[in-house]
Amino acid sequence: MRSATQLLLGAALLAVTAVGAGAQTTTALATGNGGSEHVRSDWTVGAAHISVTYGRPALKGRSEASMMPAGQPWRTGADAATVLTTDKPLTFGKVVLQPGSYTVNTQPGEKSWELILGRLEKEGQWGIPYQPALEIGRAPMAVQTLVPAVEKVTIKVERVGPSNVLRVEWGGVGASAPFKVGS
Repeated sequence: MRSATQLLLGAALLAVTAVGAGAQTTTALATGNGGSEHVRSDWTVGAAHISVTYGRPALKGRSEASMMPAGQPWRTGADAATVLTTDKPLTFGKVVLQPGSYTVNTQPGEKSWELILGRLEKEGQWGIPYQPALEIGRAPMAVQTLVPAVEKVTIKVERVGPSNVLRVEWGGVGASAPFKVGS
């Protein structure tokens, strides 16, 4: 009886965690001209439906520093601009995004990164060169060391304690920006 109760409680805890975390679904879209797979990942966070469409380049033995140079905006993916779409307002730091689609760039640094959110000018907008005129704002990102390293760029939404975070991982680095749903 005791193990059945423990099993039931464990299953209930797992179900609550999955709902709170907004389970991710990822859909393969295509392969870019450079060979990077392109995906759309979707989450439900509270009442918000959030998706991120991006190219997933692989390190293939290249150094992280050469692929995402510190102090320079990076397109955070491959090929076309990385695009975040939401049906509810989202707030990253002091940046408020109304429902719609936005570009996602990051600026890597030694100890911290910045999340750079911008206007999506057109469908299929290319990810480089960086277009500062389209920038809406920036939010701080915390940096963590990843062990083991992640071969392909991975973007996800996670629940960390009481906060939702947008997380970018590549190589031995993970960077996350907390956000709130609603204005």
